[in-house]
Amino acid sequence: MPLSKDTLDFLVENRMRNDRPWYNEHKEEFSRKVIEPLKELVTAMTPAMRDIDPLFELAPKVDKTISRVYRDTRFTHDKSLFRDVMWIVFQRAKIANPEGMPGYWFEISPSRFAYGCGFYQASGEFLGAMRQHILAGDPRFLKARGMYEKQDVFELEGERFKRSKHPEQPESMRFWLDRKSVGLHASSTDFKLAFSNRLAEKLVADFTMIHPMYEFWCAVESERQKE
Repeated sequence: MPLSKDTLDFLVENRMRNDRPWYNEHKEEFSRKVIEPLKELVTAMTPAMRDIDPLFELAPKVDKTISRVYRDTRFTHDKSLFRDVMWIVFQRAKIANPEGMPGYWFEISPSRFAYGCGFYQASGEFLGAMRQHILAGDPRFLKARGMYEKQDVFELEGERFKRSKHPEQPESMRFWLDRKSVGLHASSTDFKLAFSNRLAEKLVADFTMIHPMYEFWCAVESERQKE
């Protein structure tokens, strides 16, 4: 069963009620309307994602590839118990890469769905190493940049430094060099696609397209960790 309007309706109602007993009474409904469609999506994408990176965690389970619905309220003023956004991730298992690695993600909310690839907990050391690879003309970066410039699905995101790290470089280079974090992001309100069996095919095609960027980021971080 694909994602559906019922998926979003449940997430909205659950968040608005903000009531743990109500959620516990409706766990079977949550599993059927939310978790099972996400499991099916992960399973449908698994062969292609394994081809992208054989080290990906691929188990279609909560806390493996599927997010929790509970919010972490320890460090926020908003103490709502539940979120109305759910996501899946494809990333190397932390046990094998405790410092973290880039990954792919897809999320759905009542207003849109979004997906992409990024390294959102990238360390300063990674970003510094990435800049050195870019400045050195690493062929893997040139391939990734060529891919990015030819497509119109994803945008490069990540806040830029107010003061350029390399003011001597042209803007076309500073576009890549001045990022505080890195990620490729796409979003859509085409819920007809999101609620169809074509979603997995679309995500796989777009994720495969941006593989050169994932490959470049992984190479930079892997080499940095070995130093």
